[in-house]
Amino acid sequence: MVSVEEIHNAQRARGPATVLAIGTATPTNCFYQADYPDYFFKITKSEHRTDLKEKFQRMCEKSKIRKRYLHLTEEILKENPNICEYMAPSLDARQDILVVEVPKLGKEAALKAIKEWGLSVEKITHLIVCTTSGIDMPGADYQISKLIGLVPSVKRMMIYNQGCYAGGTALRLAKDVAENNAGARVLVVCAEITAIAFRGPADTHLDSLVGQALFGDGAGAMIIGADPDTTVEHPIFQIVSTAQTILPNSDDTINGHLREVGLTFHLLKDVPGLISNNIQKCLDEVFTPIGISDWNSLFWIVHPGGPAILDQVELNLGLKEEKLMASRHVLSEYGNMSSACVVFIMDEMRKKSVGEGKSTTGDGLEWGVLFGFGPGLTVETVVLHSVPTVW
Repeated sequence: MVSVEEIHNAQRARGPATVLAIGTATPTNCFYQADYPDYFFKITKSEHRTDLKEKFQRMCEKSKIRKRYLHLTEEILKENPNICEYMAPSLDARQDILVVEVPKLGKEAALKAIKEWGLSVEKITHLIVCTTSGIDMPGADYQISKLIGLVPSVKRMMIYNQGCYAGGTALRLAKDVAENNAGARVLVVCAEITAIAFRGPADTHLDSLVGQALFGDGAGAMIIGADPDTTVEHPIFQIVSTAQTILPNSDDTINGHLREVGLTFHLLKDVPGLISNNIQKCLDEVFTPIGISDWNSLFWIVHPGGPAILDQVELNLGLKEEKLMASRHVLSEYGNMSSACVVFIMDEMRKKSVGEGKSTTGDGLEWGVLFGFGPGLTVETVVLHSVPTVW
């Protein structure tokens, strides 16, 4: 008789989980940051609040964002004026939009990843979806599986309302699934639409204005599996290890509350300072076993929660300017897309190297780190190893 241990060992993969393909998508509706304050105060009928508008303009100027993509158009907002109010009941209207549009945007990114992967959707065994909006039953995972035609037996996991660190969470879970299920091919989809949190300005809630200046819409997707068949699959990054931690003294740093008025957003402490002061410990814990202590020897995929986070991480760790270039580029061209950002940054890094026979970071570096930051204050740390890429 076969033992439980033999069955268990047969079920597991031999090698590490590997990112095999990446896809990204945004809405077609693009806003340039320089024009956004005029648009925002006009559409929310707040043009008379000149002091607030001046503050918002300064926030937009300091954001280091050039443009963002947003599903909410002027037409949609005119049809749903309560969404434009600061605290008007509007959850039903927001939900009607999000339960449809979040899966659709996720589908676009997923199909791009599947096309790059090059194999049939029937070979996808698991689906992990995360979003901060559009909670419903059945959820966005179910809808995406239907939209792209996954097999009915696909094993699904839905992650709602984790915020900006959820891209790292999804990678951590995908690693566990891929390495503990031989032959598994995990589709990860991070889809974010900020319609859940859009609202007009208020003198008493300036941190809400920070969110209106930073957040954008986007979806990122990845195919993840162990033991790739390199005759048909093209490994990009190996997922070496993962960790999650709650930073000390960070209670109530970032809060989001889902109410009849939608999702309210609150920044209550020095988020950039808390992250930059604790990131060294996160690095030591995952890289000391590997024997790495030179942070400039790594490639970096850092969630761009805002320019101050990137600036202080760079300063505190003594990073060279080019280390956070990919994160700064994604922030500039898309804004903060919450969980999807790290997928866009991974995609940006590997684009430079495809066809050159270099590591997937384009600079020859083997080892890298991915950081996701979000409510908690929670940090996801993912150690990556790049794979030479020649297609």
